[in-house]
Amino acid sequence: MPRTPLARSLLVAGLMLAAASGLRAGPPFLTDDPEPVDFRHWEFYLFAMGDRSADGDVLAAPAVEVNYGLAPEVQLHLVAPVTDASAAGSGWKSGPGDAEFGVKVRIVDETDSRPQVGVFPAVELATGDSARGLGNGRTWWRLPVWLQKSWGPWTTYGGGGVALNSAPGQRNYEFEGWLVQRNLGKYLTLGTELFHQGASQAGGRGFTVADAGGSINFTENFNLLFSGGHSISGERQVVWYLGLYWTWGPNEPSR
Repeated sequence: MPRTPLARSLLVAGLMLAAASGLRAGPPFLTDDPEPVDFRHWEFYLFAMGDRSADGDVLAAPAVEVNYGLAPEVQLHLVAPVTDASAAGSGWKSGPGDAEFGVKVRIVDETDSRPQVGVFPAVELATGDSARGLGNGRTWWRLPVWLQKSWGPWTTYGGGGVALNSAPGQRNYEFEGWLVQRNLGKYLTLGTELFHQGASQAGGRGFTVADAGGSINFTENFNLLFSGGHSISGERQVVWYLGLYWTWGPNEPSR
């Protein structure tokens, strides 16, 4: 079934929500992690991400993400994008997209023998113009559980959950992903992942994406994030992420 501009914008909104999290994991990947921002610390991202298929293009650009360590093991999260959509053979439409708010909570700390575990419920607010294909038209939710384990320079994390979307023509779906990444010295981190999402609209198909990316770490507080990949089954598409990251807060994290 060909995708409508609305369905395409919803796909990017879902991928953006999947990709939104802290620097140690999460952006620029679709798979998320359980690690919240340190207490009383801030993170700020200025980014663009997109999806391309034979049916058209959708971008979240420019977009901003803000994370704040509200309490030990608790992070507040906000994303505000401009959404740009173009169906095949038509011009571009642009305007505010659906904003996103979430709370990440780590419920199990990592030890030598067990992974850390966290939950990251998030709500996609219907702030975009659904009539122009720039939003969902109704508020919807994502409810995931994420795990992470590290060994020296290696980190692996993943998990999944469900999305609950009652907008006309849309449907609830599952999603899951897993990623492995490695620190290659002080200035470079690289990783690769597999991410699967079920069909998000009535009559549609799910997809599985394979991608790779990482971060160039100019300083401890300023990074360039990047990733790109494409589907290996299901809906045919190409996805990418490019962003700048800043962080600041007290010199000593209060946990």
